[in-house]
Amino acid sequence: MIDTTKNRPVFVLKTLLTFLVMMVLASCESKEETNALSFVKVTTDHKRNPMAIENKKPQFSWVVNADGFNRSQTAYHILVATAEELLNETDADSWNSKKVQSASSTFVDYEGSTLQPTQTYYWKVKIWDENDTPSDWSEVQQFTMGLMDESQWGNAKWITLNKDTRTSQYRFRDYKTGKMDKPTPVEGFAASYFRKEVDLPKDVENAEAYICGLGYYELYLNGEKVGDHVLDPAPSNYDKQAYYVKYDITDEVKSGENAFGIIMGNGFYGQNISWKNDPESERDLAYGPPTVKLMIKVTYADGSKENIVTDASWKESTGPIVFNNIYGGDTYDARYEINEWNTVGYDDASWGRPKEVTPVVGKLSAQQISPIKKLQEFEPQKVFKGADGEWIVDFGQNIAGWVKLNVSEKEGQLIEVTTTEALLTDGSDIFQGSTGGGANGMPQIYKYVCKGNDKESWEPKFSYHGFRYAKVKGVSKQPDAEMIKAVLVATDVEETGSFNSSEELFNKMHSISKWTIQDNLHGIPEDCPHREKCGWLGDAHAFAEYALYNYDMYDFYKKYMEDIRTQMRPTAGTNDPDIMFQVPTMIAPGKRTSTYAKIDWGVATMYLPWYNYVYYGDDAIIMEYYNEMKNLTDFYLNFKGENGIMQDGMGDWCPPLWDRRLNPSAMETDPIISANAYFYDVLGIMEKFAEMNGDSEYAAQMQLEKEALKKAFNAEYLKPITGTEHKWYLSQTATVQALQFGMVPEDELEKVVNGLAHDIVVVKGGHHSTGIHGNRYIYTVLAANGKADLAHEILTTPDFPSQTYVMNSGFTTWPERQFVWEEMEGPTNSLNHPMHSGFAAYFYESLGGIKSSKNNPGYKEFTVTPQFPTQIEHIDVSVPTPYGTIKNKWVNENGNVTMELEVPFNTMALFPFKDINKNSIQINNTSWKDYQDESLDMVKLGSGKYTITFKL
Repeated sequence: MIDTTKNRPVFVLKTLLTFLVMMVLASCESKEETNALSFVKVTTDHKRNPMAIENKKPQFSWVVNADGFNRSQTAYHILVATAEELLNETDADSWNSKKVQSASSTFVDYEGSTLQPTQTYYWKVKIWDENDTPSDWSEVQQFTMGLMDESQWGNAKWITLNKDTRTSQYRFRDYKTGKMDKPTPVEGFAASYFRKEVDLPKDVENAEAYICGLGYYELYLNGEKVGDHVLDPAPSNYDKQAYYVKYDITDEVKSGENAFGIIMGNGFYGQNISWKNDPESERDLAYGPPTVKLMIKVTYADGSKENIVTDASWKESTGPIVFNNIYGGDTYDARYEINEWNTVGYDDASWGRPKEVTPVVGKLSAQQISPIKKLQEFEPQKVFKGADGEWIVDFGQNIAGWVKLNVSEKEGQLIEVTTTEALLTDGSDIFQGSTGGGANGMPQIYKYVCKGNDKESWEPKFSYHGFRYAKVKGVSKQPDAEMIKAVLVATDVEETGSFNSSEELFNKMHSISKWTIQDNLHGIPEDCPHREKCGWLGDAHAFAEYALYNYDMYDFYKKYMEDIRTQMRPTAGTNDPDIMFQVPTMIAPGKRTSTYAKIDWGVATMYLPWYNYVYYGDDAIIMEYYNEMKNLTDFYLNFKGENGIMQDGMGDWCPPLWDRRLNPSAMETDPIISANAYFYDVLGIMEKFAEMNGDSEYAAQMQLEKEALKKAFNAEYLKPITGTEHKWYLSQTATVQALQFGMVPEDELEKVVNGLAHDIVVVKGGHHSTGIHGNRYIYTVLAANGKADLAHEILTTPDFPSQTYVMNSGFTTWPERQFVWEEMEGPTNSLNHPMHSGFAAYFYESLGGIKSSKNNPGYKEFTVTPQFPTQIEHIDVSVPTPYGTIKNKWVNENGNVTMELEVPFNTMALFPFKDINKNSIQINNTSWKDYQDESLDMVKLGSGKYTITFKL
């Protein structure tokens, strides 16, 4: 036996050293894991791996996750190459940024070689943190350039229907506006069917389809629809801007024979019916009959290429869609079906040849916004017979979209589905007061004519309606979930924010506000999804901020700015009619242009770029539209009267009981007052824009104009309230705007806040009297000025007028008007108007307290200033940002608040001490003084998760 005792101290020492080394390594490894940087989201032009961008200097962004506190980026390195195998620091052939000392992780401009049309590029990024420790490279991303210019379309031709061969007796609809004595039959442009068979003689490596429909299109390949888009492309001012869509069809094509098919509907392009036949209107709202251009780019396995294009060699026909109108609906006569028309081998000998045409299209661009899709289906919640014995289906939710049918009836049986938002007040029948066609000439009706072969399934292609109820005529049994469903159809914007609270009424308001917006996104921000479907500028900016808290609207608003720009018309100045300005109309886009945009509507031209800048931090839109915004500002300054006030305005739309014909005095705010309040705010925005564009002279002018307008506004409108010590600006809305925009003199602030509260409580009995301008800010303003409980009270009072009253009346979206519904035969005007959703930004900016800094926008820096109504126990909000999601959750127990806050990587949160007992603040169980210099009136918190406790 060997005696090992003499070696025991050495053995123990070695063991101890080994253990210590392992512990150190484990500690380092643990620290490395704790401090590791990981890429959560990497985008090009705000999109993941986009298929067709046309920005010559794409912008790169990345979201990073990092544990710990006060984590930030100090540098980045980007590589871009034309092939993935070239994506290294030696071979990157498009751009090697090398290490750039910068904290920028959003909208970083590409600075490499010129990007080529249709070329795919690959890229990746790495960053360094606050300790100059590098991350790993991100996963490889890619982006593909679009066609870039008209020449890339090659020999592709625009084609349109040459001969309308419809014979169905159901191809006509009655058209009658409110000004017509009797209806007239109309048929509109026919839905067009185009087809072509193509032989692809070799193995296909890659195939891409580029298609632009002037009107709505559906593309087919070998009998199957390409993609899941509907109602494509987004509407525009087609004569100045149209959009194409790209599809990767590599997996769908095959070697040998392939059949391509296209169906074209009118959309907003072939709108030769609605409003046109009104005897008081001679406007032709059609750009022309539906027209399409298609190019298929094929790359074979041997490297050779071929383009397949639309031209006169294609075949054309009409088919079972015998009527289609964006307002009236589709009529489908199944007896005229052309089965397998889009498959190989179909006999098209009887088909004609399309016309090659040259439509007026100023610019053709790749569509960047999310497509419209079928998002959700709804089953009947209640089915009953109406007063006339016909079946009525209640789907339980007011939506935008269409119905989906499965029926078994005899050949030639006509089934009519009339969709409405409401019933008569007594519930006995549908009420068409808000959707009956008085404005556009046609009620919302879908018509289906049966072919009589067992089960028949159908849903429309080229129209959508706003509805909750459907009256079904022509069926032999009671409708059920198998027979009929409602389909939500809208732009597929990503929902990114969330709100929840202990106040169930607020949760319901939040839900209704979101529904009202989602129902009104169809390539443009609409006013309603039925009778008008118009992009009113005032409506658009009224709900923009709430939409930005909830959805990814970045591309959507960039697209809508293009609509506003292409909508501009030469307009003479008021004070100096010899000067011509480029001014948008009240509506964009489209030919139903209305008048020039009054101040309070036209300021959307400045607000939307401002909001995109504040919420996303991208200044590109400001640079691109600066000249247009400057020109429009000068146009409105041309309305200045001798009192220094711009003599222009549309008004505080739709306050309680207001009807511009029957009860105009219910709008208590003079349109000029509310318009000038908006304009004051916009002058400050334009001062900032001028500074960003290096236009110091204009910035100085804007500062002077703003100061002058504030002085004139207060001299003209700030008045004492008789019998009190309070003051106000002659209405709730004007007072709210003056407080929101900082127009109130500092020494008058308390009197004005009390004046607003006095009118609400004493004069109006605890109610608002605001339309869309005032209602957007009234709750935010009250909460910010020590009246958080009052804001809660006027929102939740069950009596008219209030948001709770509307909900108690059974509405699932916000109505356009504020009326006493139970006193009416049925609810008139639109019942789905998103301009009334704007107030719900209060849930995020006031109750959640999250607002982006205007000096460090895009939430690079943000404030956390929640308000605490005594009636609310807890709030939970998440706010999307380009850096990641901000989360704030607080619980208030008798004035003792616990707040859980998550600050994303590479951002900074500012937590002011307003209305808080400063000495009670604890952050992660330590004094706030460990985080901040005692001399400051706020705490600055870098990235991380914080539990903050304090007393109010």
